[in-house]
Amino acid sequence: MKALTRDPTTALWWGAVALRAILLSFAIGAVSVHSDDYQRPWLAWTVLGTMCVWTLLTSIAYIRGRWRRAWLVVLDVVLASALMLTSPLLLTEQMYAEQAPLITTVWVGAMPVIAGIRFGPAGGVLAGGYLAVGTGFAQMRVDLDVVRDGVLLVASGLVVGLAAEALRRAAVALAEAERAEAARAERERIARSIHDSVLQVLARVRKRGAEVGGEAAELGELAGEQEIALRSLIGTSTDLGQGRGERDAGDLGARLRMLATSTVRISAPACEVTLPDHVVAELEAAVREALTNTAKHAGSDTGSWVLVEDLGSEVVVSVRDNGPGIEAGRLERAEEEGRLGVARSIKSRVHELGGTVTLDTAPGTGTEWELRVPRDRPSRQERAEPNRSGKGARV
Repeated sequence: MKALTRDPTTALWWGAVALRAILLSFAIGAVSVHSDDYQRPWLAWTVLGTMCVWTLLTSIAYIRGRWRRAWLVVLDVVLASALMLTSPLLLTEQMYAEQAPLITTVWVGAMPVIAGIRFGPAGGVLAGGYLAVGTGFAQMRVDLDVVRDGVLLVASGLVVGLAAEALRRAAVALAEAERAEAARAERERIARSIHDSVLQVLARVRKRGAEVGGEAAELGELAGEQEIALRSLIGTSTDLGQGRGERDAGDLGARLRMLATSTVRISAPACEVTLPDHVVAELEAAVREALTNTAKHAGSDTGSWVLVEDLGSEVVVSVRDNGPGIEAGRLERAEEEGRLGVARSIKSRVHELGGTVTLDTAPGTGTEWELRVPRDRPSRQERAEPNRSGKGARV
């Protein structure tokens, strides 16, 4: 994609090159006007020549994207400061008294801008501060004018750095949007082809099996479950053009939709609930265990509902059924007897992710598991704090 192969800050680099050329033109004019006033005119023209050659070389480098290296930008800032610090060797006391411009004049104003583009706002501020200190040494005084120049240098680096950072973030968001659009188009294509063949056959088998009854009804029920699973597959987000090595995160909602059957309903946000791959895998396994536990102890025809909520700082997965519920102390007795299915498959998985498990159940009221997993894994001490939510029992 273009968003992935092209530097989103290219326009800013072109602008920085144009700005440097304009500022160099001003410096050439200033040196020409004060040429006869300098202590060492030959040194003034040498510094100006160095500025011209360096501006040409760096402009070519910055226009060619592959040469926008960090070391070159750092060298650019250091060289500009060094050239500026030759001013005390050139300016006379009278020129200082008349507040004549330094030998580099406004040419150094482009350096914080370039640093901000390359390193972001922090780099722009550091470069601006570094040159502001250099300006004070070159002027051999600190007054309101010097402070003003320093503020402008720092501010320009900050503003341009923020702009560059915003452009990079926008490029990433655009790439994600393009990938999602490609995935959506592919899903629609697959859905059209499947709808015209497989889904129609499965729907007819389900309907005909219900009409005939007996063993055919059982086959029809299986066909209906496969139809639901296939429809869920069509609605699942796919990572087209992305290998596991290129993307270490997955969509929890998409993975859980694969668990939908005629008795299991999945409700998840329309947008992706993105979590690290291993977190998605562990949560999927925990939900599978909860659903398996429902089918095993409450019957295969018991209805189950899975709800996924993305709360920003944490993700909550609720698994509820309308079964007979779990008697108090039953899970504890199962653990004592060595049957660790729930403890190992649900509790331990979520706890390893830094999350919590809450069980809300009673005889005749069904069972609800609430799995909470933070996006930023908490410390051991935070995980050891008692349940303060007041809902259900932390297990």
